[in-house]
Amino acid sequence: MQRGRREPGSRRDLIRGIRYLGQHRWITVGAYISLILSTLSTLFVPLMARYMIDEGLNPTNPTDSDEGLVVRLALLMVGLAIVGGVFTFLQGYLAERVSQSVAYDLRNNLYEKVQTLSFSYHDRAQTGQLMTRATSDVEQLRMFIGQGLLLAINAILLLVGITAILVALNWLLTLVMIPALVLMAFIFAMFGKRAAPLFRAIQERLGVFNTVLQENLAGIRVVKAFSRETYERDRFQNANFALRDASLRSTRAVATIFPTAFLIAGISLIVVVWVGGNLAVQGDLGLGELTAFTSYLSLLLIPVTQLGFIVASASQAGASGKRVFEIIDTENEIKDKPNAQPLDNIQGHLAFEEVSFRYFKSGANVLSHVSFNAEAGQTVALLGATGSGKSTIINLIPRFYDASEGTIRIDGVDIREVTLESLRRQIGIVLQETRLFTGTIRDNIAFGRSDATFEDVQEAAKAAAAHDFIMGFPDGYDTLVGERGVNLSGGQKQRIAIARALLLNPRILILDDSTSSVDVQTEAHIQQALDRLMQGRTSFVIAQRISTVLHADLILVLDKGQIVASGKHQDLLESNPIYAEIYHSQLVEDAAISTVVMEG
Repeated sequence: MQRGRREPGSRRDLIRGIRYLGQHRWITVGAYISLILSTLSTLFVPLMARYMIDEGLNPTNPTDSDEGLVVRLALLMVGLAIVGGVFTFLQGYLAERVSQSVAYDLRNNLYEKVQTLSFSYHDRAQTGQLMTRATSDVEQLRMFIGQGLLLAINAILLLVGITAILVALNWLLTLVMIPALVLMAFIFAMFGKRAAPLFRAIQERLGVFNTVLQENLAGIRVVKAFSRETYERDRFQNANFALRDASLRSTRAVATIFPTAFLIAGISLIVVVWVGGNLAVQGDLGLGELTAFTSYLSLLLIPVTQLGFIVASASQAGASGKRVFEIIDTENEIKDKPNAQPLDNIQGHLAFEEVSFRYFKSGANVLSHVSFNAEAGQTVALLGATGSGKSTIINLIPRFYDASEGTIRIDGVDIREVTLESLRRQIGIVLQETRLFTGTIRDNIAFGRSDATFEDVQEAAKAAAAHDFIMGFPDGYDTLVGERGVNLSGGQKQRIAIARALLLNPRILILDDSTSSVDVQTEAHIQQALDRLMQGRTSFVIAQRISTVLHADLILVLDKGQIVASGKHQDLLESNPIYAEIYHSQLVEDAAISTVVMEG
């Protein structure tokens, strides 16, 4: 995110949000034409009342009253009220429609941007903050575009129109009220300057609140397993208190401004009535003229008091707009080059050439000068302690991250020279953290190939040793997996994830410790299926069990981000002490169990 470049709630972000109206110009034009006509009908009503009193009723000489004029003016006033009501409805409906359309566009743009951002961005971002920006912040911006902006235009029209009419009616009384208007404008301007950081603080606290809530609900089983309900409740209450405190600070500011404005407006009205009453008694001001003047003065209080809402809404929308556009403007670290070419019909030869990597463009290297060659169709096993760099290597292949130094090539082509979509279409991945989506088992297996037939889905499930347990459910492949796959065991979820990857029929297969949540017997069945499916595919496997390592064409032993040994199992066992230590301390027991299962 670009921080420190602009002040919170800046006009630039607010104006940028308003520009989205250009994508719905005809609805916007209709809303503002309706607003103008509605405002004009409102402005003419007091004038009709003035002529009705002074010309129709003639209070100075009641015997000269013109009843016909009174009736015509009354009917005209009723007609203006009807016209005003119709256009007020159209204004409100069209404004809501266009603001919802703008919110729709903003949410789509925001979601599309989040989908394209690299892993490194999501490593730093908080889910709750992203959710707040896509919901609450967009809604604040929408509210201003749908209501605040219209109120601002309405206020300007009323202020200009009423001031002109008041000057025409009686310039002396107009001068009496000008100091009050100037004072209120100054107060609202000061309020706007103070309100912007307060409203931004609310949105930030709301983001923290949503993050705490999301983490707690997602990890509720862990919370209960470790009896951390009290701790999590206190953490939630602290976030809730911070949100309440920020909201109350802004509420105090708003609650202070409106009584002050009403007090000034009330005093100015009293002074105008007193001065106007004296003029009327002296015969220098007609009763209808005074009535119209006070009516217009009352109308003038509407846009003046609207200024408070407009300023608050603009400040809040500006603060929210900044948070929305911070994400939309975030530069994607992983993207296609302008001249990127599609990568099609690959053989699967993959090479790392002096590849180094560090997170966030700073700190120590996670990988240092890693080089190896994987021939097409080979199975490459990555071995090493936690933090040795195994997952980093497989994350670099589909460009979830870009190498800080060095080059990665597929069939001799630098992967940064090809399109991301074509690169990732060649790669099937089963990540260490299994993630399923709400829907059926069939939907999850076909996630990467929406055009897959039911037979294709079944074939992939059988290859991943998932078909039998799926058919054990009453609804079979139409069984709902629940949120995050909650209705399935860890092993079942991983087998579905494997089937999902295999359905793509990829040339390169990545298995990130994909059998860690299954028992040894199930792993043996999965491994037998994977052995067949790996034929002709370049496969990268992170596993802690000996079965995969024994059959790998190339084993890479990593330690502190470097390849310290490479070769086949027997050669490494005899020549490399690190590999031998890993073998004896972590894998020998699994090897014995696997052998028993295989023989059985």
